[in-house]
Amino acid sequence: MLARARHLQALLLPHGALDVVRQIVLFSTAYWGYRLVRGQVDGKAAESFQNARELISVERATHLFMEPAVQAWATGQAWLIDSASWIYVNAQATVTVGALLFIYLVHNRSFYFVRNMLMVAMGMALVGYALFPTAPPRFLPEWGFVDSVSSRTGMSQDSVAINALFNPFAAVPSMHVAFALMLGWPLARLVNHPVVKAMWVTYPVLITFVVVATANHFLVDALLGGLVAAASAWAAGRLGQARPGVWAFRRAGAEATA
Repeated sequence: MLARARHLQALLLPHGALDVVRQIVLFSTAYWGYRLVRGQVDGKAAESFQNARELISVERATHLFMEPAVQAWATGQAWLIDSASWIYVNAQATVTVGALLFIYLVHNRSFYFVRNMLMVAMGMALVGYALFPTAPPRFLPEWGFVDSVSSRTGMSQDSVAINALFNPFAAVPSMHVAFALMLGWPLARLVNHPVVKAMWVTYPVLITFVVVATANHFLVDALLGGLVAAASAWAAGRLGQARPGVWAFRRAGAEATA
């Protein structure tokens, strides 16, 4: 019985309870930093709407303004827009937390690289939200956008529960897309089953479609989210070189705490 208890502890606490507490504190700090920036941005509604209109102008000038057509097409397929709205509401929290738990418990040797990547990305996003608050497309019905999440799921995106997790003026960059890339890329390398690997490879594409089809992000937001993910992966790689025994991404080898 004692041996089983030790085995279970080794599975659930690869580096002890203190390491789990450390990770929770880091992510909680990032979340409260997000809430702090959100409080500063909430009073900039007029600026956020102006920035959104400027994004539309840029997209129109570069022939990238396809979001109304994408949403109109998706809305024509009831099952598709319903699925996209449901994924938007549920995937960011559940998939992110589930993926991080899986990496921590099953591929702990690579968890700290992924953690560092997410920390850098969230720091970059906070700067973007503070300097360039942007209203999402769903706030601009004059361009044909509809809040499909509210209309299809019956869950208002302005509710207290939703607002606790999402900043309504944090469209640039799209952290839905950034998180999908920062989790999809490492998991596609860590898992072996070809079907599961393919699912993680296509997950960022799915999320990009979801955020555009539900009018929660512009295409430029998604592209900038991809750039944030790329820059964060580079930064995490540099950190991994500084502490290769702890922070490097690897599938096998000695594990260490961070």
